[in-house]
Amino acid sequence: MRARKALFAIPLALALVACGAGSDGGTGSSTGGHKAPGKAVPGRAAPGTEVSVTDVGLGSILVDGQGRTLYAFTKDKEATSNCDAECIAVWPALTSPSPASAGKGVEKSLLREAKQSGGAVQVTYGDWPLYYYVGDMAPGDVNGQGLDGEWFAVSPDGKLVRKSA
Repeated sequence: MRARKALFAIPLALALVACGAGSDGGTGSSTGGHKAPGKAVPGRAAPGTEVSVTDVGLGSILVDGQGRTLYAFTKDKEATSNCDAECIAVWPALTSPSPASAGKGVEKSLLREAKQSGGAVQVTYGDWPLYYYVGDMAPGDVNGQGLDGEWFAVSPDGKLVRKSA
């Protein structure tokens, strides 16, 4: 049921992005935490992608350089993604054309990359490929936490955070 709700949320999220929801309101300013032109979007990381740790209601979790929550999929094994095209539409992979950097609180030895089928290079942490959730609209959102009992935020020690959001 949650997966169906997530699929209905995709067109809404895409419509909001297309219409400029969450933008600077046409002022041309990129302050206030809004995404400036040329910055990374979920699933398309910029060179120099950083993974760091922040504290939210779940505890300490991994986030990207913009503060967006990073998730792991329990069906992934040994840094290999099992998220198909339909899955990626809802859970975009954190990819990077160059090695990701370890930000505040991240264990550098756990931060790696894995070449996935199709040639994409996905950032991994421990054995977990990392993903975004399209239902997270702002830094610190954890709307994907626990969805379908398969998607969880990742703690700095590389384990899944199985608390409820």
